[in-house]
Amino acid sequence: MGIPLRQKWAVAKYLLLQKLKGNKRYPLVLMLEPLFRCNLKCAGCGKIAYPKEILQRQLSVEECLQAAEECGAPIVSIPGGEPLLHKEMPRIVSALIKRKKFVYLCTNALLLKKRLKDYTPSPYLTFSVHLDGLGEKHDEAVCQEGVFERAVEAIKEALRRGFRVTINCTVYKGQTAEEIAQFLDYCMALGVEAVTISPAFQYEKAPRQDVFIRNRETKELFRKLFNIAKEQKRRWRFNHSSLYLDFLAGNRAYHCTPWGNPTRNIFGWQKPCYFLADEGYAKSFQELMETTPWEKYGSWRNPKCAHCMAHCGYEPTAVAEAISRPWEALRVALFGPRTEGPMVPDPEPPKTPEEKPIELKPRAAALKS
Repeated sequence: MGIPLRQKWAVAKYLLLQKLKGNKRYPLVLMLEPLFRCNLKCAGCGKIAYPKEILQRQLSVEECLQAAEECGAPIVSIPGGEPLLHKEMPRIVSALIKRKKFVYLCTNALLLKKRLKDYTPSPYLTFSVHLDGLGEKHDEAVCQEGVFERAVEAIKEALRRGFRVTINCTVYKGQTAEEIAQFLDYCMALGVEAVTISPAFQYEKAPRQDVFIRNRETKELFRKLFNIAKEQKRRWRFNHSSLYLDFLAGNRAYHCTPWGNPTRNIFGWQKPCYFLADEGYAKSFQELMETTPWEKYGSWRNPKCAHCMAHCGYEPTAVAEAISRPWEALRVALFGPRTEGPMVPDPEPPKTPEEKPIELKPRAAALKS
C-alpha cells in the first residue's frame, strides 16, 4: 500500500481512541469544499451546473479552520471546484498543517505548476491530481484537449521539488480493465506515491448521464483488473485500505458510512454525504451528526445511492473493519482481492430503522478464498 507509515499510525491511533471512547459515529476524513468554481467543465461533474452567483462564493480562511476544529478528523481532503482558484488556499493549507492535519489538496493541475511556489513540501501535504486515464481518455473525460499533458508536466515538477503527489482516478462506464492497468502502470512509472481509484457517483446534475458505471459492472471490472495484477505480477500502490479494494471486487458486503467523510461547503454541512447535494444542510458539525436521518441512506434504502461504491462512503467502513480484524486486512494486502468464485451478496437492510440503526460497524461477509 502507498500510504506512509506516519499517516497510517496517526489514523490508527485516532480510530483506536474513538473505539475506546465507545463512539459509534465519527469522522475519518473532512471533505472541505471551499468553492465550486472550476476551470474545467467535466462531463460527469455535478458542480458546474450551479448558477454564476453560487460559483463566485467561497469559504473564508476562518470558516475552513473552524470546520476542521469542529470535525476533528485527522485527514482533510480539499476538493472543489478547483481549490487552487482560491487565493487564500496557501494560508488554509499552512494553518491545517500546523494543526497536524494530513491535507490532500485535490486539483486538476492546470494551475499547479504556477502555484507550487506558494507551498512548502511537508509530510502532511499531498497534491491529489485528478487523472481519469491516459492521454485522450482523460481529455475526453474533462472535455478539453491538452489537459493530460499539462497535468503530467505539473506532477513531474511537484515531485522534483519534493512534494507528496497522489493520483485521483474516477472510473467511468466504457473503461476496460486493460486500459486501467496501463494507466496504473504509467502512474507508478511517474513515481507518484499512490493512486486513489473509485467508481463515479451518478450525479443527478451532471451534464451527461451515460458515463456512470453500475454496481455489478464495477465489481466485474475490478475483478478483471486485480486478476491482471496477479497474473502479470504488477505492483500498484493504492491510497486505500486493502479491504476497500476487496469490497470493489465484490468480496465484501458493506453498509455505507456517510458520516465517515462529512462535507463542509459554501452552504454549510451537507447532509448526508459529499455526493447528495439536495438533502439539506446543517449549521454545525454537531447538528449534522445529531439531525441527519442516517437510516434513510444507503444503496438498499435510497434510489439515489443504488449503485454507489465510492470510497468516501465505503472506505471508512473498510478502515473500521481493518482495525477490528487486522490479520484479515493484512491477508488481503499480501495476496490481493479474490478474483474468482461467487460474489458476496449485498447486505440485507434492517427491518425498520428503529429495530437496528446503522452504526460504524462493518457487516462484512467475505467468502473464503
